[in-house]
Amino acid sequence: MFSPLLIAVLIAATTFELINGFHDTANAIATTVYTRALTPTLAIGMSAAMNFIGALTNDSVALTVAHGLVSTDLHLYAILAALIGSIAWDLFTWWRGIPSSSSHALIGSLIGATIVFSGSLRTVEWGNVLGKVVIPLFTSPLIGMLIGFSVMHLVFELFAEWPHAKANGLFHKAQICSSAFMAYSHGCNDAQKTMGIITLALIASGLQPAGSDVQLWVKIFCAATMAVGTAVGGQRVMKTVGQGVTKLEPVMGFVSETSSAIAIQIMTALGAPVSTTQVITTSIMGAGSARSIKKVRWGTARSIIGAWILTLPATIALGGVFAFVVGMFL
Repeated sequence: MFSPLLIAVLIAATTFELINGFHDTANAIATTVYTRALTPTLAIGMSAAMNFIGALTNDSVALTVAHGLVSTDLHLYAILAALIGSIAWDLFTWWRGIPSSSSHALIGSLIGATIVFSGSLRTVEWGNVLGKVVIPLFTSPLIGMLIGFSVMHLVFELFAEWPHAKANGLFHKAQICSSAFMAYSHGCNDAQKTMGIITLALIASGLQPAGSDVQLWVKIFCAATMAVGTAVGGQRVMKTVGQGVTKLEPVMGFVSETSSAIAIQIMTALGAPVSTTQVITTSIMGAGSARSIKKVRWGTARSIIGAWILTLPATIALGGVFAFVVGMFL
């Protein structure tokens, strides 16, 4: 039987997943839209479908969130506080057009809520936080940038003799495939965090044994919610990702999407919840640098990196504050 507090957690989780969908729509489709390979309507529809499929095919990241980050039995109000904190951060960064990480917002809020709930730092699995969250936070964008730089150089070598118009025509079509791959990878990794949070809530409610796998209905529910959120769109963040870092052409869009999808798949295989926003942005930077370092707008890139670094500590504080406030009432 679902208690009123568990229902509140599910509503908050649904809200977070919807926001995650429209907040991170730009990750998969911004380059495709701004190089005019697809119209916004078609790109969003394709992205929603591939996000749904990706969310159903993997649960390694969900298990990391559900079982690998905290070592105490959380009360539902602490989980609710974590969701509220991450939603607040996502809405703030979406409103400002900042491509921040919904993943790290949720994890940071969960850590902060856990610390306040338990009154101890020892209830956080800091080794797993370091290995599964902090290290991938810095390495996954670097991997994306390196792959983007390398693949762009390879493309230059392979297509050096092609007329510009012919190459553009080829990569206009190829971008549809790379965008679909990116959207699928986004679903494989990003949708998993809410699955893990709902699993935590079910365990806290005694409706699921500790250490058990994600239930099928949770997977379908989160996948569908992510797809709906994606269909809403994210024009504010899309503009920053699609045009704010460097001027994009079809070849750069294809390279950056393919590179970021590969990097995300590597991290997903390791069960690491990474930020697709960070990876696609640095992949664009890597592809742009291969063409010319001067083509990259490093001022915009610095502001984005600043938002990445700020997200974890800011959301740890938000999660703790909301856990304190919610705990006073519940």
